[in-house]
Amino acid sequence: MATNKDLLAKGLKYLFGALPLMFIGPSIMYNAFMNKHTNWHYLILAIGCVLCITSVYLAFRGLKIMTDALFNDGK
Repeated sequence: MATNKDLLAKGLKYLFGALPLMFIGPSIMYNAFMNKHTNWHYLILAIGCVLCITSVYLAFRGLKIMTDALFNDGK
């Protein structure tokens, strides 16, 4: 059972792409909740939510690609 190193590297790239978004998204959402008195509150909150959802998607996609690289036998 050999490991597909190209797929493994691709999965790691997805995980490393998700890592900064896991910190930036909640920080932006916190900033939006602290500045409720401005008109930009809902736009900034939506951007933070999109970044959080994107980080979860990238993390799951990266993990799926990595498991495919480790456990698939050339399918």
